[in-house]
Amino acid sequence: MKAWLVHELGDPSEALRLDEVPVPSAERGQAVIEVEAAAANFFDILLCQGKYQERPPLPFTPGAEVAGTVTAVGDGVKLSVGQRVVAMPQLPHGGFCEFVTVPEQIVFPIPDELPFTSAAGMFITYQTAYYALHYCAKLQPGEVLLVHAGAGGVGSAAIQLGKAAGARVIATAGGEEKVQVCRDLGADVAIDYTVENFVDIVKAETGKRGADVIFDPVGGDVFDQSRKCISFGGRLLVIGFAGGRIADIPTNHILLKNYAVVGVHWGLFSKLVPNGVRAIHDELMKLYQTGEIDPLIYTQAPLEQLPQTLSQIATRKTWGKVVLCP
Repeated sequence: MKAWLVHELGDPSEALRLDEVPVPSAERGQAVIEVEAAAANFFDILLCQGKYQERPPLPFTPGAEVAGTVTAVGDGVKLSVGQRVVAMPQLPHGGFCEFVTVPEQIVFPIPDELPFTSAAGMFITYQTAYYALHYCAKLQPGEVLLVHAGAGGVGSAAIQLGKAAGARVIATAGGEEKVQVCRDLGADVAIDYTVENFVDIVKAETGKRGADVIFDPVGGDVFDQSRKCISFGGRLLVIGFAGGRIADIPTNHILLKNYAVVGVHWGLFSKLVPNGVRAIHDELMKLYQTGEIDPLIYTQAPLEQLPQTLSQIATRKTWGKVVLCP
């Protein structure tokens, strides 16, 4: 079978090599999945460069989200051959390949009406957003949710999940195209942060009260500005640092405005509370089947175009998720 392997660390265009390798087999507790779709993420670039917090031994195959069909199961596995699933392959055996072996506990069934491309593009982002909004922020109907980077993978998930929860959603994005994406996703107010001051608009839209929950995958200056438009008793969710700079937090300001800064580390949650991940997956499948969420897919590309696809993601000009299909 074909599989992308990183033999030496570097930029994806130099580090990745498409090799022919044996089809894997299923040992006890494992399932072999024929990959129908694999989502590409920014952290795949960092993995290739050796800049991610996890550094698997060389050579390794990146790719953390796949959807496909079970082709073989090991002893003790309750999955069925032919079952449609989404899974999180574990490094060094990631999902940018034609077949992958995955432990049963991180394989999840998907309904027939969910396309493989959508399934692969929704797992980590929608899990993260659901965990952040419902477990960490305890978002309530009628509250105001401010979502930064609303046209991105996790931001687009947060917009849809916020609306599904009954919140009023304000979203920020860079440029008119991405702002329109936010509107199409259901945002009540969409702000182009390149030409507008989101702090002023949030205050105007909330009668100077501020947003109850702020979903921030950007950090840096965006985090600093967000503190200026959070409500009394609000929750500021730290999702990530796509902006590059990790902001400092003045604790006196937290005290004076009586808000909470909440870290959202879904990866650790998934390891410590695996039953919680499965419960969230079940809820997400229900929301998809009722039409309340639908993953935002920027483009689909052949597996052979992985290096070019990751280079495109690196420009930060894409929106939603990019999915590769063998």
